[in-house]
Amino acid sequence: MQKESETQDRIWLIGGTGESAKLATALLQIGLPLVISVTTESARSLYPNSPLLQVWVGRFNLSQIEQFLTQQNIIAVLDASHPYAVEISQNAIAACSQKDIPYLRFERPRWEVGRWGGGEMGGRLICLDSFERLVAGEYLVGKRVLLTVGYKVLPLFRDWHERSTLFARVLPATTSIEAALAAGFTSDKLFAMRPPIPINLERELWRHWQISMVVTKASGAPGGEDIKRQLAAELGVSLAIVEPPIIVYPHVTSDLGEAIKFCQQHFGSQNV
Repeated sequence: MQKESETQDRIWLIGGTGESAKLATALLQIGLPLVISVTTESARSLYPNSPLLQVWVGRFNLSQIEQFLTQQNIIAVLDASHPYAVEISQNAIAACSQKDIPYLRFERPRWEVGRWGGGEMGGRLICLDSFERLVAGEYLVGKRVLLTVGYKVLPLFRDWHERSTLFARVLPATTSIEAALAAGFTSDKLFAMRPPIPINLERELWRHWQISMVVTKASGAPGGEDIKRQLAAELGVSLAIVEPPIIVYPHVTSDLGEAIKFCQQHFGSQNV
């Protein structure tokens, strides 16, 4: 059984997002064998149980990706990782180029430039190209700030604990919580929950902590950006949105049908 599975051609779906879960379900329904990579054990729950599906948990460097492509008989790569997961995308593109393996980036739809949201009161909308620019400015001075930015960038805000009141929402994972504590956040200023966050809970959290500014990533509706925009406008809270790093993808789509067709075509070309 193990020997047969090791020689089977597969699609590599780089996952960990809600979009990747939808793609996995659609691809399994048409009988395509997949190996999905995620970075945390908790992300396993995003995907259905199927004999056609393997889930790998962990991080890859470039050489590990090259080995992975060979060992798993990968014949095409569909990258549905988070927009800020820059390293895995760049390394996957490089490895696919070297091994002449088709690569497609599935990009979640971006929010329309200048679009704000409902509500009459409104808050200040701040759009920035990096977290470094945010912490180097005076945007956070004297504010009660909720950071919904992931644990990796929290150390950038360490020096701001003395000039503002910082709160953070992180994933309910040991790595995330430990990183937040190490960055100076006390347990009473942390909230751990995996998105999506219901709008009523989001609203009550902002009110409970008397938040005056929210910092988030430009993650589109799948990342809850629409809800944050709506609540910021409704509650008069300033919203700072940080754009993801720019990556030049060789091929990219936001269309589910196009992504499925890509996998069908390349899997079929290896099995004719």
